[in-house]
Amino acid sequence: MRTKPPAGTTYLYLIRHGATAANEKRPYILQGDGIDLGLSSSGQRQAAEVADFLSSFHLDHVYCSPMIRARETAVAIAGPHGKEIVPVEDLVECCVGMWEGLDWETIQERNPEEARLFLENPADNPYFGGESYGDTLRRVRPIFDELLEKHRGESIAIVAHNVVNRVYLASLLGLELRRAKELRQQNACLNLITHDERSTSLVTMNSVFHLSEPPL
Repeated sequence: MRTKPPAGTTYLYLIRHGATAANEKRPYILQGDGIDLGLSSSGQRQAAEVADFLSSFHLDHVYCSPMIRARETAVAIAGPHGKEIVPVEDLVECCVGMWEGLDWETIQERNPEEARLFLENPADNPYFGGESYGDTLRRVRPIFDELLEKHRGESIAIVAHNVVNRVYLASLLGLELRRAKELRQQNACLNLITHDERSTSLVTMNSVFHLSEPPL
């Protein structure tokens, strides 16, 4: 993977952005597409570490969500390769609606029925006032498909978000979308996907070996 892929094959390095203060808050709060924070100090370290790991790999293009946390991570990755980042509007994180900035205990107290429905089946039941996993997949899958096809014979990186990555990876695995929440996507994790005329395949998921303090 450190060299240019064969003609007709695309290598995709799909990365979750580094941590923000919201990611590190305990209890955990939902960040969604409305809280647009930059990276925390630990998130900056994570971005530097994934960038250092990928610096010895062939990389032709770096795409990202336009949100600050994804852009900052993408800039770190693109730097060693002398590339400009390309933000893609529809790669923003899933909209979590009225639950933005809330922890799950508060959510279940305020909206118990909506929370129950979402937790039972997020594929069809949305975050209250926001998107479902199905909505998110319908938004992002065409972008991934287009970029994989466009860059045959090249390697690309895409920096996106927890739910965005989860729903796309679930689709590659043939996993029921309601179970996508079971797929872990740690901050600054790395997923490797290959694409050719026969298939799109997930090779590595949620790799964190490049991080000096990998989350448990």
